[in-house]
Amino acid sequence: MARKTPEINAGSMADISFLLLIFFIVTTTMDTDSGISRRLPPPPDPNADVPIINERNVLNVLVNKNDRLMVDGRLGDINTLREETKKFLSNPTNDINLSEKKEQNIPGLGVYPVSKGIISLKNDRGTSYAMYIHVQNELTAAVNELRDELAKNKFGKKFADLEKTETEAIQKAIPVSISEAEPEDIGGTK
Repeated sequence: MARKTPEINAGSMADISFLLLIFFIVTTTMDTDSGISRRLPPPPDPNADVPIINERNVLNVLVNKNDRLMVDGRLGDINTLREETKKFLSNPTNDINLSEKKEQNIPGLGVYPVSKGIISLKNDRGTSYAMYIHVQNELTAAVNELRDELAKNKFGKKFADLEKTETEAIQKAIPVSISEAEPEDIGGTK
């Protein structure tokens, strides 16, 4: 009489392979955080007065549904947005059409002219995400370049390489002042 060949129970193997598959899917897709890192300001005090901002201290950046850029009421170019923003915030020639400066005593820097400039960004609801990110990157890069220039000038190294107290001084001298309005239907520019 021939012996019967024993069968291997493959049911538990399928369960184990399924669990391994799920494990690898979960662990490989968890680290893909992306987005714009910004620290949001605290909520405004409802009893506080609304500050009066001089119009010359606001750089209006609008992006319409066709991804066309308007900078202070004129057609803009994404390739020049960074330089325009740097010029607006730094106002090296004290131009009356660019942002004002206020002398402040900053620990580690001494008396430094801090820009009162605010970048007002407004997007159309139809603006593409790619254009939105591109504009955000250019505005952030402008601030970062100004910080790098000041850090090299005052401390002889890049902003990213500074000590904590030096970093805080540079951040006070060149704050990130980007105000983003709620998206709305701005319309198209042909």
